[in-house]
Amino acid sequence: MPVIVNLDVMLARRKVRSKELAEAIGITESNLSLLKSGKVKGVRFSTLAAICRYLECAPGDILAYELSDDDLRPDGGD
Repeated sequence: MPVIVNLDVMLARRKVRSKELAEAIGITESNLSLLKSGKVKGVRFSTLAAICRYLECAPGDILAYELSDDDLRPDGGD
């Protein structure tokens, strides 16, 4: 997957537990776990903003883009 989720890295840097973040931003621990593992198809901007606000970081600290072989194909991999 070309979008990499580095939320676990930011949690470790800030010494924040997943449970604490989930409670603070109002989502379930299971949904946060799915987000951390990259097993979601999307994330609401409001959720991303709440995470960034709590962890005092920017979206780019949590999400990264990695070029994949499919991105290099003219049809976009479809």
